[in-house]
Amino acid sequence: MALIARNAHVLQSHNPLSDDQIMRVAPSIFATEPHERMSERYTEIPTISVLNALRSEGFLPFMVAQTRVRDQGRREFTKHMLRLRRAEDVTAREANEVILINSHDGSSSYQMTAGVLRFVCMNGLVCGDNIIGVKVRHSGDVVDQVVEGAYTIAGEFRRVDEDKERMRAIELDRRQQAVFANAALQVKFGDVAPVTAEQILRPRRFDDEGNNLWNTFNRVQENLTKGGLRGHASTGRRVTTRGVTALNNDVRLNKALWTLADEMAKLAA
Repeated sequence: MALIARNAHVLQSHNPLSDDQIMRVAPSIFATEPHERMSERYTEIPTISVLNALRSEGFLPFMVAQTRVRDQGRREFTKHMLRLRRAEDVTAREANEVILINSHDGSSSYQMTAGVLRFVCMNGLVCGDNIIGVKVRHSGDVVDQVVEGAYTIAGEFRRVDEDKERMRAIELDRRQQAVFANAALQVKFGDVAPVTAEQILRPRRFDDEGNNLWNTFNRVQENLTKGGLRGHASTGRRVTTRGVTALNNDVRLNKALWTLADEMAKLAA
C-alpha cells in the first residue's frame, strides 16, 4: 500500500517502488541530460542509472521526493531524494536506510547519509552529522562511487543502532524534557515559537509514551515535522503549525534534531 503525503511530490510505500511510481513523483530522477545552465565539465549520470546499480546490490527504494519548483523548466532536473533499505537492515520496529540526494541542475551533488524509518508512524528520521555522510561530485565514475558510498553508509548502521539504544537507556525528568523541547523549538521557529514545549512533548500514540531520550526525541520530531498543532503567532493571531514538506527543510531539521539528541545523550553519560 502506498502512502501519499499532503505534499504531492512525496511517495512512501511499504513495498519497493517501481520506476512508474517514481516517475510520477520525481521525473528528475530519469533525466538523461543536465539542465542547460550546466557547463561542459559537468558529467551527467542519470539518477536512475545509480538507482539500478544500487538495486542490484540489494538497496531498494521505499520513499521518493522531489522539490517543488516555480520554474517548470527545472522540474525535470531539480533536487530529489530516495530512501533505500535492504532486508537485513530491518527490525520489527525500525529500518535503517541509505538516503540519496541528487539533482541535475547544479543545486546538489550526489549526497548520502543514514536514516531511520519508524514503522509505527512511517516517520523517517535523518541521522545527524555525527554519522558519516558521503558526497560525490558529478565527475568521473559516479555510479561506482555512489555504490561504494552506500556501503560506507550501511557500514555505519551498527553505530546508528548503538546511538538509538543509548538514547533509550537515558531517562529524562520533566525539566530535561522541557530543555530538549525548547531547544528544538528554537531550531524550528527561532526566537518566537507559536506553540509550547509542552505541546510538542505530547505523544501522538501509545508507543511514544515514556520519559527516555529516544521517545522524547521522536515525539518532538514528529510534532514539529507533521505540524497540526494549534498556537498563537507573535501578533496573538491563532495559527496551526504546518508540516515540513520542503525536501531541504526536512533534511535540515531532522539532522539538527538528531544532533541535539546526540549531544544531550553525551551530557547524560
